[in-house]
Amino acid sequence: MAVETRHVVIIGGGVVGCAALYHLARRGLTDAVLLERQELTAGSSWHAAGNLAALTMPSNAATLQKQTIEHYAELEEFSGQSCGVHIVGGLYLSRGQDQTYQLRRMDSQARRSGVETRFITAQDAREMVPVLDTDGIDSILYEPLKGYCDPASVTHAYAKAARKMGAEVRRFMPVEATRPLADGGWEVVTPKGVIHADVLINAAGLWGREVAALAGLSLPLMPVEHHYFVTEPMPALAALPREIAHVSEPGGGYYLRQEGQGLLLGIYEDACTLWSEAGTPLDFGHELLPDDLSRAEKAMDHVMRAIPAMAEAGIKRVVNGPMILTPDLAPLVGPHPGARNYFCANGVMSGFNQGGGIGRILAEWIVDGEPSMDVHFWDVARFGDWADADYTAARVRYGYEHRQKVYYPHEEVDVARRKVTSAVYDTLSARGAVHGAVYGMEHPLWYAPEARQHRITMTLSAATGLKP
Repeated sequence: MAVETRHVVIIGGGVVGCAALYHLARRGLTDAVLLERQELTAGSSWHAAGNLAALTMPSNAATLQKQTIEHYAELEEFSGQSCGVHIVGGLYLSRGQDQTYQLRRMDSQARRSGVETRFITAQDAREMVPVLDTDGIDSILYEPLKGYCDPASVTHAYAKAARKMGAEVRRFMPVEATRPLADGGWEVVTPKGVIHADVLINAAGLWGREVAALAGLSLPLMPVEHHYFVTEPMPALAALPREIAHVSEPGGGYYLRQEGQGLLLGIYEDACTLWSEAGTPLDFGHELLPDDLSRAEKAMDHVMRAIPAMAEAGIKRVVNGPMILTPDLAPLVGPHPGARNYFCANGVMSGFNQGGGIGRILAEWIVDGEPSMDVHFWDVARFGDWADADYTAARVRYGYEHRQKVYYPHEEVDVARRKVTSAVYDTLSARGAVHGAVYGMEHPLWYAPEARQHRITMTLSAATGLKP
């Protein structure tokens, strides 16, 4: 069997893997090859909605997303491949005091991150989105950089640019085994030969768990189903001279933007549906899942309130595809603590906002020895063995269903808890200890009198559905 050597092997041909290959080549490391088991974008990248937004938390994540979006123009020019980018601006709507508080926090954090945002009036919002009903909306935050891209075009632009600089992409090249070598490198086995790599990057998307298992590693990842649909052309949109702004309502569980003369509407379903919990099928690729819009009834009530014209719009296409998430919905990035020269880029929920930034961070880590900015919030090492399949499933389900929840500083979530406890846990609990968790370990935060402790327990139980 033929054996070749490479400095870096990337497993996975979605947007994250292709972005990593591009940024490695851009930094001069062209002795890199990307292996894709099927066609580029197979898995989650091809059916993504392609939404773009810089505004997120924490600050460095927002900075990376802003840089990713702003870099698309340069990527287009260098690759000669359009990325289908439409920067149309975006509105964040709030109804109620809590959601307004959340928008104010986001606006304040945006200034620290260098992301432009500003609060606008209802009239301003209606000029940007004439089909928007602003009755009942308390505040509106505007982000000029928000928009969308074409997912397949972006992925292929990264791949094309990487090839242009000398890196290599091999399609229809599944990885059958990865074995650690004594020198710290990796033996990567494919049907067409063996590659000895100094560094291995797992960017396998839906197959991140399976690729990790080849190296004897376990990653806390779980796929979920996610719906969006595209409407038939709407007369109210067809008559407009320009595209409407992107709209999302954090408390409503939806996002929408213009798609042609219709709308693309994404829904965070009332109940999260896990998919392929035991492992992603190896023959899955460019398929979709059976749709079930009945799971979106609550969010649809919010949509109809904000966009009354939706009530008369026909549905042209429904997309229900899987995406793979981590327990806190944030990516797993960086060197795995359990293996030498093994880097992760997994669980990336928002690949077209974050893929470019993650690719650059990985390239810096590999070429320079460390990233140029603090990305501890995405560190793959933040989860240990305690983050097992049950923990991951419960946390992913909760995070997806409460993605639009207003989280307050130092808030603790009583879901999939008590994974690791000390010998005095029961004694402390009996004396009124209210516990938090750090790296899976329960520790007392403060102590409550017995009556107050009972009320706290009942409140948590009512909120989470767990028995006290």
